[in-house]
Amino acid sequence: MRKVVIGLSGGLDSATLLGLLLEQGAEVHCCSFYYGSKHGKYEMLAAKTIIEFYQKRNFPVFHYEIDIKYAFMKLGTSSSLMTSSDKEIPEGNYTDESMKSTVVPGRNMIFASLMASLAESIGAKEIALGVHAGDHNIYPDCRPEFIKALDLAIYLSSDKTVQIITPLLHFDKTKIIYIGYKNPIGPVPYHLTRTCYKDQMNACGKCGSCRERLEAFKNLNYKDPIPYEE
Repeated sequence: MRKVVIGLSGGLDSATLLGLLLEQGAEVHCCSFYYGSKHGKYEMLAAKTIIEFYQKRNFPVFHYEIDIKYAFMKLGTSSSLMTSSDKEIPEGNYTDESMKSTVVPGRNMIFASLMASLAESIGAKEIALGVHAGDHNIYPDCRPEFIKALDLAIYLSSDKTVQIITPLLHFDKTKIIYIGYKNPIGPVPYHLTRTCYKDQMNACGKCGSCRERLEAFKNLNYKDPIPYEE
């Protein structure tokens, strides 16, 4: 059976990616990273519940929870709003400046390196990342040229046995949700996903991440199935 290692944050994109790979008949090994972000504990809970959703339906999906918080803190990534305890997540639609403030230096490169190690260990030939078109402008580690370089590095590091795939690379959030709802094995459980960047149980509906999500559902005339704070 085809084995694939993916990064599962618990968000819309990675949940859609998981559903897509399961529909293709893959055995999926999901890595969820806790790196000290404000919303990390809620993301991890979302990832667990998404995996349980598919496991109860007898899909071959496995979960690895990887705590690298202290490594990230030592590397100085606390400068990012995502991980800084004394900085607030901005509200309102995304702008270039507000998006830049959520960049965590080297995040995808570090995640992918750990996933590559796991892939070699279990005999998986592919690492799947949920990067998409909406991230290209601000996040340098989500751009096609970075993915191409990372793919080559991992391919050579693994003695040409592991490669990166990015099925969602050229899709925006609206298209990703559309794909998830039309999945032949059943709609992706978006009611279990986590998108909000704030440190609170219910999504705020105000931060850039929430607003981007709400806009995508609105574009499809779908109601977002998660609860938001009043």
